Formats: sequence, structure tokens, C-alpha cells
Amino acid sequence: MDIPNLSQIPTPVTTPSKISFPILGLIIIIAIGLGFGATKLFPIKSTSLSSSSSGDVSPIPGEDIKNASDIKVGQIFGDTNTAFSDSATGTIEKGSINGEGTHILNRDGGPSQRASLTSSVIDLDLFVGRKVEIKGQTNASKKTAWLLDVGWLKVLE
Repeated sequence: MDIPNLSQIPTPVTTPSKISFPILGLIIIIAIGLGFGATKLFPIKSTSLSSSSSGDVSPIPGEDIKNASDIKVGQIFGDTNTAFSDSATGTIEKGSINGEGTHILNRDGGPSQRASLTSSVIDLDLFVGRKVEIKGQTNASKKTAWLLDVGWLKVLE
């Protein structure tokens, strides 16, 4: 019996399989569809945050404050999990400064200390006339001295 020399046995040449563009496109569309479907099945709910008399912040799942009369001193609203770099205290007023913002924060020191406010997290209309402490992020503006995007708000009065 002849034993073949291993160096003489041809090795099969394999080429990597290529996925065609239509199949790759179909895989991407299915992945996007599954991701979209998952967000519908398991939606991310924003929660209003409330402060108890002891000052502890506790989430109230599913509670949305719809009336200003439901708001109590000491309550906290917005995103308390984010460390915002800017803060201020004052009374919220409806309106804008030179067309910037949806609301104005009147601070001690007169008109030169006012700040324009916006918020995609909090309905600032509910806090008009209330003294609040706010935290957020300053945005660039050429029309107002200070444009602040409010991310967190605590009711003081």
C-alpha cells in the first residue's frame, strides 16, 4: 500500500462567502424593524419627580402634573439623574427676551439679571408666577444675555 506524500495532496481552496447587497439590505431592514417594534412594546416612560417632606426625591411613575394647583412647594420636576452645569433661582414668567426662549426667569438684581428659558423636559407654563430653583444647560444666543435649557426644577414658593 502506497502512502501518499502529504505535501502532494492538494488542499481545497475555500473562498469566504459573500453576502449580496439585497440580502444585507434585508437584514438591516429587519433589524431596524425589530428595534422599532421593541420600542413600541417596551416604551421608555418619563417620570415626574416629587420631593417628600423629608427632602428625599422619589419618582412617581406615570404621574403627569396637568394643573398648576397640583404643584406643591418642595416638589422636584425633570431629570435629576443628569449633572447640569448651570443653576439659577427666580420667578418664572411667560414670554421671551428679544424672541429667545419661551419663558423668562426673573432673578434678584432687576432686568439685567433676567434669563431666557426653554425646556424640552418640563412644561414651564405650569410654573408661571412661582419662585423656583432651576438647573440646566446654557445655550449660545446672540439675542439674550443668558439662554438656559431647563432640565431640572424645584418649587420654592
